[in-house]
Amino acid sequence: MGKGRRKFLQQLIGVSGAAGLSAVPSLSHASTPKAQVKDIRLSKSDGYVRLVFDMDRSVQHSIFSLHQPERIVLDLKNASMPHGMIDMIQANSLIRGIRSGIQNGHDLRVVFDLHEQVSPRSFILTPSGEAGHRLVLDLHDSEKKSEKIVSKKAPKKELRDVVIVIDAGHGGRDPGATGRKGTKEKTVTLQMARKLEKLINNQRGMKAVLTRKDDRYMKLRHRIEKARKSNADMMISIHADSFPDPRARGSSIFALSVNGASSEMAQQLAENENASDVMFGDVSLTNDDPMVNKVLLDLSFTGGIESSLDIGDEVLKQIGTVNKVHKKTVQQAGFAVLKTPNIPSVLLETAFISNPREEKNLRSSAHQLKVAKAISRGVNSYFLRKAPPGTWLSEAITDYKVKPGDNLAVIANRFNTSVDNLRARNALQSNNLNAGQVLKIPVS
Repeated sequence: MGKGRRKFLQQLIGVSGAAGLSAVPSLSHASTPKAQVKDIRLSKSDGYVRLVFDMDRSVQHSIFSLHQPERIVLDLKNASMPHGMIDMIQANSLIRGIRSGIQNGHDLRVVFDLHEQVSPRSFILTPSGEAGHRLVLDLHDSEKKSEKIVSKKAPKKELRDVVIVIDAGHGGRDPGATGRKGTKEKTVTLQMARKLEKLINNQRGMKAVLTRKDDRYMKLRHRIEKARKSNADMMISIHADSFPDPRARGSSIFALSVNGASSEMAQQLAENENASDVMFGDVSLTNDDPMVNKVLLDLSFTGGIESSLDIGDEVLKQIGTVNKVHKKTVQQAGFAVLKTPNIPSVLLETAFISNPREEKNLRSSAHQLKVAKAISRGVNSYFLRKAPPGTWLSEAITDYKVKPGDNLAVIANRFNTSVDNLRARNALQSNNLNAGQVLKIPVS
């Protein structure tokens, strides 16, 4: 291996190692348990800067202002922070610099040196979903400056839609599996794909793209190319299973596996699906070194597989509400149509077309709609947690904790948004709210 290639791989390993070490908690205060700052995130919006301190537990805090020069002081009781973490926050038009230190031997003090006077506001967020304890500090511009910003009517930030590519399995001269009543897989998959497309396009912040809109044959690599050209954030391939024993029934979800199938059935199914396209076509990489290409490809697949398994879990939960689940966990196999680097992809076997009862359901427009709605709910749940940066779904003015007596109309009016926007941003399936529930307030 040449020096250049070895250097590249060493750097790659070094980055991975550094990422792993950064997650190791500090043990310097093990004798006196303290609240630990795990991460600090900064975001800017019109009129204020928001800092979010991710904590490992709830923490008491206080803030106060100092003038000439302008400063904001944040004190966290019985807390500590890894050395150098504060340096990750870069200076900006409002914050000139940040310093931190220990007060009274056990309290953490963070001092924000400012370019001008601000109005601080802070609040605590309790764990919700994957998010843990958070301390939020908002630094609002002075009233005079805020008025100037409003009068200028700065252009709104351009936010894109999340793109979901829906792949209706088989088509044209490739009918896929056929049921006892003559139901063709290619027909029912397209019908469900169209219903799912409509459901997704009816939601703000989402856009659906079909790989095929009619009964046409498409090579697997062409389906992947369609996903890439559409800049897809997710790809869902819809199929209907078949098995010699007509008693086999239920839905299954599959993600790509680099190292082999998770079950014998998954392997057999992948071979059958891949057989419709003899030549898959390798992914084109610009680097001439085969070993470097393999490392890069493996890394892109691995990142995509982790997200695919996450998506598959969400969809599988919802599918289980409308149909029996054949496998209770996401299966893995080497499906060619899932080999889309950097695009999380799942393949859904909606039911066994070889089972008489499930074939009847697959032919039913009402049942197809139930399946499409279940898929849509799973997609919503995933993007509620992991919307890509720069999308409408990723943006929120603030988090709002629902109070007794609140309803969506009242909250929407309070934050100058709409009920539809609130439902879309929070993947709500109804208007019902629970006290203590945390809502993301969307940008208007």
